[in-house]
Amino acid sequence: MARLNLWRWGVLGLAGLYFLVPLAASVVFTVDVPGQGITFDAYTQIFSTDGFVSSLLLSLELALATIAVVLLLMVPAMVALRLGAPRLRPFVEVVCSLPLVVPPIAFVAGLGTVLKWGPDHLSRTPLFETFVAIQNPDFPFVLVLAYVVMALPFVYRALDAGLRAVDIRTLVEAARSCGAGWPQALVQAVLPNLRGALLNASFLTLALVLGEFTVAQLLGFRPFAVWIVNVSGSQAQLSVAVSVLSLLVTWVLLLVLAGFGGRTRTTSRG
Repeated sequence: MARLNLWRWGVLGLAGLYFLVPLAASVVFTVDVPGQGITFDAYTQIFSTDGFVSSLLLSLELALATIAVVLLLMVPAMVALRLGAPRLRPFVEVVCSLPLVVPPIAFVAGLGTVLKWGPDHLSRTPLFETFVAIQNPDFPFVLVLAYVVMALPFVYRALDAGLRAVDIRTLVEAARSCGAGWPQALVQAVLPNLRGALLNASFLTLALVLGEFTVAQLLGFRPFAVWIVNVSGSQAQLSVAVSVLSLLVTWVLLLVLAGFGGRTRTTSRG
């Protein structure tokens, strides 16, 4: 037993070094200025840098919209799949896993081809205004559509794990026997028992949107990840400071999510 514990602590120590050493080097790079010594100017300049607030707000708006769309799409579909067509589960799993197989560069190339094709063929149809609206730089909804596709594998896994942990059929039948309709049964009986799975899916989607660069850059939009790369060309220390800050914020969100999920399980057991 002592040897097993030693082995576990050794693995955890190596994993900690693997993640913490690059982070520590990044922090040192941002605060150690040659000729000036230790200074935190890179962190104090973040909020006043041009484009920081607008790009961060855009990424957060895109993340919230993506979370809403993907959950509205996947939760009813997963519940219906669980209740009415369990034999289709392998097929749905393969479809939702396809974004992991298709490289982002190929995905955005196909998306860009469709966006270029639209104005030539839809200019005289009512769909043209919609086609233009989804590419509005102030809120490019086309990125939301792309991020929904990219988030499918993670959302599917999170929801599938949550559905496996509860007896959905019994919950729905109990709600239906009490006079609830299908939407009411889903909202009042199923969703409260999937709170942990919904939080996990939301967090994974948030992390995906905040860190995604390829699709947004190639389509010509400027959310937070693209802004960081653009700033790095002229202000290297500032860009690294922003990356460190965003990483720490992501870790804090993960810890909050883990703590909230733990309290939820404790309350449900009580």
